[in-house]
Amino acid sequence: MSDDANAARNLAPKTARTVLSSEDIDRVLTRIAHEIIEANKGTRDLVLLGIPSRGFPLAQRLAERIAATEPGLDATSIVGQLDVTMYRDDLRHSTTRTPLPTRLPAGGIDSKVVVLVDDVLYSGRTIRAALDAIADLGRPRIVRLAVLVDRGHRELPIRADHVGKNLPTATTEKVRVHLAEVDGENNNEVIIEAAA
Repeated sequence: MSDDANAARNLAPKTARTVLSSEDIDRVLTRIAHEIIEANKGTRDLVLLGIPSRGFPLAQRLAERIAATEPGLDATSIVGQLDVTMYRDDLRHSTTRTPLPTRLPAGGIDSKVVVLVDDVLYSGRTIRAALDAIADLGRPRIVRLAVLVDRGHRELPIRADHVGKNLPTATTEKVRVHLAEVDGENNNEVIIEAAA
């Protein structure tokens, strides 16, 4: 484990507990990849759009697992990144975040089966923003949602089609997802902790 990861772990509150280890995340993503293939009856017209910052590497990992089971499929050809910053309804109330580029696969999203990928589903507001963003980019045939963790507490009528782990939480708790691509080498886990 890197020094940064150790330092971050040492700063974590003593009430923090790991609910998904690196191995658990690998197993969950493999299962979700198979579920996506089954729901789509293959990979035809499939597009995975990851929501930054952790949804995008999760989408890449899912695409690699899907490509491993589908000969001839190039994982990079079905993955895109969908930034929803400017579509959020809480821009006036939250800290500003620099928008990241939205990148669609070469074939776009018109008439495609789009699977939105995010790390944690909570209120549903990020997904609502993602649906608004998609509407500005094209008209998919179907939009589905895959999340690593569903922690409940929905404020909008949104549900995930593919869930890695349902994790009942209190509103006073936080769910933190650490991925190597964003948080540093060998730092893959999901932690639940009491809010400070």
